[in-house]
Formats: sequence, structure tokens, C-alpha cells
Amino acid sequence: MGDHIVARLRAAGCVFAEEEAAILRETTTDPVRLDEMVARRCSGVPLEHVVGWVRFAGVRLVVRPGVFVPRIRTEALVRQALAVTPDDAVVLDLCCGCGAIGAAIAAARDGVRLWATDIDPAAVANARENLAGVNAVVSVGDVDEGVPEGLRGHVHVAVANVPYVPSDQLRLLPAEAREHEQRTALDGGSDGLDILRRVVPRVVSWLRPGGWYLSECAVDQADVAVDVLRSAGLDALAHKDDELDVAVVAGQLNIGI
Repeated sequence: MGDHIVARLRAAGCVFAEEEAAILRETTTDPVRLDEMVARRCSGVPLEHVVGWVRFAGVRLVVRPGVFVPRIRTEALVRQALAVTPDDAVVLDLCCGCGAIGAAIAAARDGVRLWATDIDPAAVANARENLAGVNAVVSVGDVDEGVPEGLRGHVHVAVANVPYVPSDQLRLLPAEAREHEQRTALDGGSDGLDILRRVVPRVVSWLRPGGWYLSECAVDQADVAVDVLRSAGLDALAHKDDELDVAVVAGQLNIGI
């Protein structure tokens, strides 16, 4: 059975056929359902949407159809965020998608109080599932809409995995992303940083003195992204992860501000 599944997945162009076959078999032992799931995967549906879950930064998350699938490269953002997140922190997760980053931070730090927002109602519903066991409030909103005013100036760490694919490069994405995820979760505008430019000026006022904002981008976007953070008044730098081929830009609100 396993070899047959691997062969079908390979024939469909799945690069990691053995790993995907193991995940499919882990999800169900029902041969009929398994055959249906393999067929859906071979038709181009993302594996995570087929099985309904993904492992991300040590946490198993529900992923509903149409919602952006957390990528392994975003674990670099989680690691950098955890480096500046104390226990009992107030954390803001903007553009939260299925809630992956917030869930990973809350799993690794005690007493985190989390507020998460996303413009996509389907993503928010998905995030509420993943954050059900966390001290979290999840709301629909554009950037920071829905975040209570009482948090302004009190956030220890804000993260936003903003879309950063340039609009004219969306056609180069794998079909499973283009056809099964919302364009709003992928399209970063002309140079890929348009959403970042909207988010950063709005997020600064939520930070407490010494608080941090972190976001992910492509390695070749890092220098410009750092300038965006600095223009908003943050002391910023970029962490480049060569293994995951991603950059994390981090900015701290000066304690004197």
C-alpha cells in the first residue's frame, strides 16, 4: 500500500512523496478514505488541505481549505520572535492566517496573552480553532482593526507574516498556492513590500517602550524592509536564514521613546 501511494504521488510530481505518504497514512487507516485523499493530492490540492493539518514549530495545527498554509520557512520568524518574548508577554499577531505563529509562541512561553487579527473571515475561523486552548482573542480586521484600544502602548511583541510576493511574480508560484490559497495572503504588491509599508506605521503605537515588531520577507527584500521599519522609528536589523532562504526583519521601539 505504501509503495503504491508513493508511486502515485511521484507520478503526480510530488517531490517529497515518501514523507507525504507517511502523513496521509498517519491521517487515516481507512483504505477508501486514504485512496480519496491520495487522489485529491495528486490532483494538486495542497497536502495540508487534504489531511486538514500541519506540523509547524512543534505544534500541530488545523488548516482549513482555502486558508494560507504555514510554511517551514516561517519557523525562522517564530525563533526570532521567541528570542525577544518573555513569559507573560502581550503578543499581537497581525495577518494571522490560521494562527500558526501565535500558537507557536504561546506553546513556548508561559502566560502569553495573545490578540490576533486577519482580514479573511475564513482564516479567522481557522485561527480560533487553533487558539482555542490559548489565552487569545481573534478577530476579523484589516491590519489592527479590532485590537482593543487598551492595548495601545502595552504590546511586548508584534508579529505579522505579511504577504511579500511581488504581484508580477505570483504567476511563478506553485499551482497549489495560486489555485488553493487566497491572493490576499500572497500578493505583496509592486515590490512585495506594500503590505509591510501599511502595517509597520500602524503597529508602532501598540508597542511598549522596548517592544519588538518582527516580520518575514525574501532575502533580497531585507535591506528595503529594514528601512521601512527604521522610517517608522524602530531600531531595526535583519536576520538572514540561509538554510530556509528567508529573512526576518526585527525592529525595537527605543526605550526612550
